[in-house]
Amino acid sequence: MNEHVYKLVELTGSSKNSIEEAVQNAVSHASQTIRNMRWFQVIETRGYIEDGKVAYWQVTIKVGFTVD
Repeated sequence: MNEHVYKLVELTGSSKNSIEEAVQNAVSHASQTIRNMRWFQVIETRGYIEDGKVAYWQVTIKVGFTVD
């Protein structure tokens, strides 16, 4: 079996639409510079309120990727 070593980075994504889109935005943007991403873990979920309504979501995730 192939043994792997992983590195973790913490990212925060945001979205006006949903928590899921905030995660996807973070992963998508990070994939432009980070190779071999394998998994993520949601660490924190926040929302910003404006005029009594949810204006946008912020989701902090840890992303694990294999080290070459």
